[in-house]
Amino acid sequence: MAPTAINHDVATAPSTSSKGAANGSQYVASKEPLTSSGSLDHFAHFESTPPIGREYPELQLSDLMSSPDRYRYIRDLAIVVSQRGVVFLRGQSGLTVEMQKEFVDLLGKLSGRPETSGLHVHPLIEGKRDVGVNEKNDHDEKISVISSQLSKKLAGGGYGGERYMNAKRGWHSDMTFEHIPSDYAILKMRVTPSSGGDTLWASGYEAFDRLSRPYQQFLESLTATHDNPGFVASSQRLGFAIHPGPRGAPENVGTDLIASHPIIRTNPVTGWKSLYSVLDQVQQINELSRQESDATMSYLGRLIHENHDLQVRMKWGKDDVAIWDNRSTYHTATVDFDGSKEVRTGNRAVSMGERPYLDPNSKSRREALGLM
Repeated sequence: MAPTAINHDVATAPSTSSKGAANGSQYVASKEPLTSSGSLDHFAHFESTPPIGREYPELQLSDLMSSPDRYRYIRDLAIVVSQRGVVFLRGQSGLTVEMQKEFVDLLGKLSGRPETSGLHVHPLIEGKRDVGVNEKNDHDEKISVISSQLSKKLAGGGYGGERYMNAKRGWHSDMTFEHIPSDYAILKMRVTPSSGGDTLWASGYEAFDRLSRPYQQFLESLTATHDNPGFVASSQRLGFAIHPGPRGAPENVGTDLIASHPIIRTNPVTGWKSLYSVLDQVQQINELSRQESDATMSYLGRLIHENHDLQVRMKWGKDDVAIWDNRSTYHTATVDFDGSKEVRTGNRAVSMGERPYLDPNSKSRREALGLM
């Protein structure tokens, strides 16, 4: 079976765009959200919290990948991830590096991303070769090794540094400095500390729903410049070049690592609006003065930092896996273990999606689910 055999209602990524009225927000014509076939309903699962997270305690991704119905399973799982924000699976020892890459690539393909998008190559790949994807220290440019050892090196100090003293600095979505940022990401944890090192996710859907309608409308008229000066500084300090691209999409080229995106974006899989441009990944709101931008960003950041009831926390075990939708979630690692004595290492593969856009006819999550 080829992937196209089940693509009859897969959402097509935006191919044309217009300018929002009196502002720079891009939007496209309305599209119907994807509908699940129900293929995963018989697998045991539970919702981690009401607004975000689902866990499948028995499901093995290696079984899905080897199934004759794998395209139907993976497409439905993409829909679940986009609806719930993040999905957790335990003890995925059978998931190889090649399976992991193929799986996240299929998540994007089967849910309608542009044909030109693929797997991301990290801009700091040349500085991340100290730790390989396995015990043999093999390297793969489509796998970004998440390592406390590499974090020490790239941060230029103890693991965590300022983030340890001010943990809110860690919250982010992946690769928002790219013109075509990430849709899905998958992380398989290989080595965990004896305690600590958890990861938290927060729902951009729920953050948007907590805003008053006038404030939602205000934010829908705005765009923001995203950058990552930390990556640029690390490359300069350590003397290696930023990968010039393409990094997962033909638009993702160059070494400045700067892009502009709408503050509120529509997830094409669900059709729901999400708070997207926020936290330290944003340099400035383009349509506002610096003072106005800083005040707005401070308030939006507090929605993520201070509301534990729109967050979910993952305590890792060896070979555990998390899959998340970067279009509508934020996440952060917890730097609470002794990095001089223990390590935390995992393999992450990141799919790149569509250019972020706002469909003015899309709905919020609570509105779509009748929870208002």
